[in-house]
Amino acid sequence: QVQLVESGGGLVQAGGSLRLSCVASGSILSINDMGWHRQAPGKTRELVAGISSGGRTNYADSVKGRFTISRDDARNMVYLEMYNLKPEDTAVYYCNADVVETLGIMTRQINYWGQGTQVTVSS
Repeated sequence: QVQLVESGGGLVQAGGSLRLSCVASGSILSINDMGWHRQAPGKTRELVAGISSGGRTNYADSVKGRFTISRDDARNMVYLEMYNLKPEDTAVYYCNADVVETLGIMTRQINYWGQGTQVTVSS
């Protein structure tokens, strides 16, 4: 079993910054794509940023130039640095990862999600 745990959320004023972290633990053989999603009240969950195992990144248009995703494969971690935050960035932020895990002598890939961390940006 694999768990993803996010941290780093909080309350910040508009124009401020935050750094989110997510660590994966468990029977991990490797991790392929990793990403951050968010869900604001009354809205559907949306992709914020993604990063492949090779380091290729993609971002939602609304965060390009303000957010940076990165990963540390030695620590099974993914980060989201957020700058110039806006009230519309307020949401619960979730990390997810495509984890290749061991299952006895077999391996399998499963997409795991964290429980989320709240980010609130005040105007």
